[in-house]
Amino acid sequence: MSYFAHKSSHIDKGATVGTGTKIWHFCHVAAGAEIGANCSLGQNVFVAGGAKIGNHVKIQNNVSIYAGLVIEDDVFLGPSCVLTNVINPRAQVVRRSIYEKTHIRRGATIGANATVVCGIVGGRYAFVAAGAVVTKDVCDYALMVGAPARRRGWISRHGHPLENPDKSGIMVCRESGYRYKEVEPGVLRCLDLDEDAPLPADKAVGEVPYTELRKRTGPS
Repeated sequence: MSYFAHKSSHIDKGATVGTGTKIWHFCHVAAGAEIGANCSLGQNVFVAGGAKIGNHVKIQNNVSIYAGLVIEDDVFLGPSCVLTNVINPRAQVVRRSIYEKTHIRRGATIGANATVVCGIVGGRYAFVAAGAVVTKDVCDYALMVGAPARRRGWISRHGHPLENPDKSGIMVCRESGYRYKEVEPGVLRCLDLDEDAPLPADKAVGEVPYTELRKRTGPS
């Protein structure tokens, strides 16, 4: 077996799990689920048949990934966040044939206890704050806050708010040095790296001590 699954978890026959993935306590991966390489599934995670999860995805405790959900590479799903697949559920009405598609794109973060209403496209490297309720599509690099969630600014790939543009409109990530610019209203682009490219090894900082992280991000 090329992945690790704790003995308390159940991986159904017919599920696909990539090399290097770790599945921790009390998880259930159903037949037909697809999980990529080097992912981490925390305690009490459920992945339904028909759900698709990319590579290097981190899913924290108590998250359910239902049929119809597509989670691209490098996504972070915070503890107890909710991603649905039926807009108008009723116990007496069976809607298995009309599950809606929810697509969380590369590098996005969904915060703890946030809810993403089904049918949403979450933009690349977007950041949904803890407890937010997302009811509409989210653009790339958007910082989404509130219920319903609204864009309150831009955020870099490394998770830092992008502020104080220079005269040419360029904002710089304080950790990586990457430059970002709003090329048209509501459309942010990284000028130094393609949105679909992984972080270079020298920019993927790995484990950062908390004290150093505070220095880089400023006071909370």
